Amino acid sequence: MHNETLTETVKSMVAEILAADPAYFLVEIRVKPIQNLKIFLDGDLGITIEKCVQVNRALYKKIEETGLFPAGDFSLEVSSAGLDEPLKSFRQYKKNMGRPVEIILQDGSRKEGKLKEVNEEGVVLEESSGKASPGKAVAKKQELSNHIYLFNNIKSTKVQVVF
Repeated sequence: MHNETLTETVKSMVAEILAADPAYFLVEIRVKPIQNLKIFLDGDLGITIEKCVQVNRALYKKIEETGLFPAGDFSLEVSSAGLDEPLKSFRQYKKNMGRPVEIILQDGSRKEGKLKEVNEEGVVLEESSGKASPGKAVAKKQELSNHIYLFNNIKSTKVQVVF
């Protein structure tokens, strides 16, 4: 079975499993040549390990029942889309509104700021310029400005973890 066909088949299985709980969604399916399936999930309010285990068990059973791998020779991993992974879906962008992100554009330039808005065409990023200089009596005023970046110009977007 070709990877595209396999991916679509597994995608529909995951959709069936998640249909009962619409707060969760599929982010990505990766198929490795050694019949290793990696499924990345997320949720509007995040996703727990327990939910990943539940989906893994249900999906494993569906794959075995349908004979997708006749020899039974496959491995399956279901996990959350980690913080180190770029945002892939519209729902992920919506979920992360208000958070600091780094956007890499198609031309390789990097933009950092707060994800303010998301629509079907792209995002609005609130960027700051001019920061207070340490040791100076008068701090330079920080200015915030909103910039629109279209999805077709965005190579990747990652949420920035702030400690």
